[in-house]
Amino acid sequence: MLQSRVELRRQPVTFTFVMPVLPVNLKRHFTALGFVVLLSSMATAQEKTAELLENLRTAGPVDAPRIARDIEREWSRSGSAAMDMLLIRGREALEEGNYPLAIEHFTALTDHAPDFAEGFHARAEAYFRRDLFGPALDDLERTLALNPQHYDAIFGLAVMMQEFGDLRRAADLYRQVLAIYPHHENASQALSRLKRDGIGREI
Repeated sequence: MLQSRVELRRQPVTFTFVMPVLPVNLKRHFTALGFVVLLSSMATAQEKTAELLENLRTAGPVDAPRIARDIEREWSRSGSAAMDMLLIRGREALEEGNYPLAIEHFTALTDHAPDFAEGFHARAEAYFRRDLFGPALDDLERTLALNPQHYDAIFGLAVMMQEFGDLRRAADLYRQVLAIYPHHENASQALSRLKRDGIGREI
């Protein structure tokens, strides 16, 4: 335990006494400083994403896709280079059609970064492509618990509801996507098809 300032004053000021104390103080100082910087960085990222989401709601059809890409880029940053690499490797495996390997990478990611929404969203897509609908549904719900504005996770949930035959809920979910991202082309087209079939019409 570090001595109080009063106790320090009582000690003879010698290098043999001061030198062991100094590194301990500096270590605590820089650890605290690093934590403050991390919190500041996280807050800045959240503010940036919130601003981008607001811009997305009001953007026209030309600017909206660019803003959406910026948002998705922010969502893909975990704050850890190692975790980001797991996400990249999982996505590469997903694109190659190697779904078991993709799930393996994404599971390692979610295990080590359980508060990182994009890890669960990515794994949900891998599960869905393997027709593992139960785990996919669980991961989509986890994604939305961590990031309620994740319009692609809401869209994925809508697609699953449509697959299950719950067309009215699917229509409601497509509307939720469009409330966040009005020019989400896939959600707009899916809702239009449901309306043509008499589902999802406004009363």
